[in-house]
Amino acid sequence: MTEIQAGAVNIAADAADGLDAPRKTVWQRFEPTIFGTATIILLLLVWQFLPDFVPLKAGTKLFFAVPSQIVGTLWNMFATGMIWAPLGVSASAFGVGLALAIVVGLPLGILLGRSITLNAMFDPFITAFNATPRLVFLPLLLLWFGIGLWSKVAIVFIGALFPLLINTYEGVRNADRLLINVVRSFGATEWDIARLVVVPNSLPFIMVGLRLAIGRAVLGVVVSEFFGSESGLGVIMVRAASAFKVDVVFAGLIIFAALSLMMTGIVKLIEERLSRWRPAQGNSN
Repeated sequence: MTEIQAGAVNIAADAADGLDAPRKTVWQRFEPTIFGTATIILLLLVWQFLPDFVPLKAGTKLFFAVPSQIVGTLWNMFATGMIWAPLGVSASAFGVGLALAIVVGLPLGILLGRSITLNAMFDPFITAFNATPRLVFLPLLLLWFGIGLWSKVAIVFIGALFPLLINTYEGVRNADRLLINVVRSFGATEWDIARLVVVPNSLPFIMVGLRLAIGRAVLGVVVSEFFGSESGLGVIMVRAASAFKVDVVFAGLIIFAALSLMMTGIVKLIEERLSRWRPAQGNSN
């Protein structure tokens, strides 16, 4: 086992030798953040002062909320504590559903990518379910799990599973064949090949799948709470919309967007840490 690991590490090191990227300047490192922040600020300013320069009808003003009003509503919701319980319900459904999708999707994607037989058996079902809108499952899930946490967990799981599974499968199928053959020549088993070569080479695909899964998971929470739930942040948004409280609707939207950005940022940090030891991609042709 030690010889296999040493051989794989030496191959990866040789492939990456001399390919270190030049060090970025301070401006190059912070340029995306500066331009991104400036764009957001500009859009918020235009949004804030739009009613002062564009004549809006009375009915339009009723359904219009400026950023300062939305920020005030957010502050009040958190200060009074009215948001914490619904946010906890939505976050629980999101976290449990996404965790189950990761636990099922990653191993299954690796297995399907490495086994022609399993791929032939499950591919028709995966293709069919992936092409089916997730919303059509909601009535059945409500009948099976009731109006509560687990129906939301189920719809989040279904939405997040397939992007992660399919991207993991594609990553495994596109793993460096030359590196696999070389590691196999050291006497590696299929488990060794998957652990030392396939999974590290598939990390870019897996991380992209995880980012997509986060978006689908948030969408699953929103849809399930809009159409079949008694509590949660989505329920507050629906009730606020029926009462013409546009600022509360925008506040809920911002919270969901912040949750997505936070989770995506965590995935990016993990990807950066893992990319330091991931074997360099070689040309298998």
